[in-house]
Amino acid sequence: MPVYRDDAVVLRTHKLGEADRIVTLLTRHHGKVRAVARGVRRTASKFGARLEPFMVADVQFYEGRTLDTITQAVTIGSYGAEITADYASYTAASAMVETADKLTEEEPSLQQYLLLVGALRSLARGEHGPTATLDSYLLRALSMAGWAPSFHDCAVTGEPGPHSAFVVQLGGVVAESVAPPGTPRLDTSTLELLAALLTGDWTTADAAESQVRSRASGIVAAYTQWHLERGLRSLEHVERQPGRS
Repeated sequence: MPVYRDDAVVLRTHKLGEADRIVTLLTRHHGKVRAVARGVRRTASKFGARLEPFMVADVQFYEGRTLDTITQAVTIGSYGAEITADYASYTAASAMVETADKLTEEEPSLQQYLLLVGALRSLARGEHGPTATLDSYLLRALSMAGWAPSFHDCAVTGEPGPHSAFVVQLGGVVAESVAPPGTPRLDTSTLELLAALLTGDWTTADAAESQVRSRASGIVAAYTQWHLERGLRSLEHVERQPGRS
């Protein structure tokens, strides 16, 4: 079937020639797609603005030998303007789409698609702090990819918690019997916040103090960088302001 349509969120774009772009999208039913959008860099382009990062659109593709071609795009979720207008939201969204790019392939991944769209929508609406929204997204995305962290029971032995020793390389909190020497300990408030971010308990997450949010965010960043082999370049630029995370 040479022509197909799908809902898609734009992850990134690259210039191609004088007027074209290569657009990387995460689609609802076709996984990650790289396609050429011809003429979108011209002022008169009818759908160039609909194919910017963080935008969600109903896209029509024409299948090609190496790259597909985008022939039409209709906006579904216009989140780009709101996100890019706020630096903290922009850096958080950049880390989200980079994560999605690394975690997904051509195989369909509906859960990852819906998670990313929901996180970008939440950022654009300002429902929660940008960093907290990012941290929750990262924990959930990694869990869907098979790297679910444990913040209560031992990640190694399964021994019921609570445990306070946290080892990124072992998958979360661990019992004292298997904790390597010098393993850092996390306080109860930080572990409760991490669990809340993982499960989407925003009542608990939004009520956390700034120092607790900062500690939890550091744990999420370390856990993410460990499991994504090449790390996230955009994570270095995430703005972390007290009271806004």
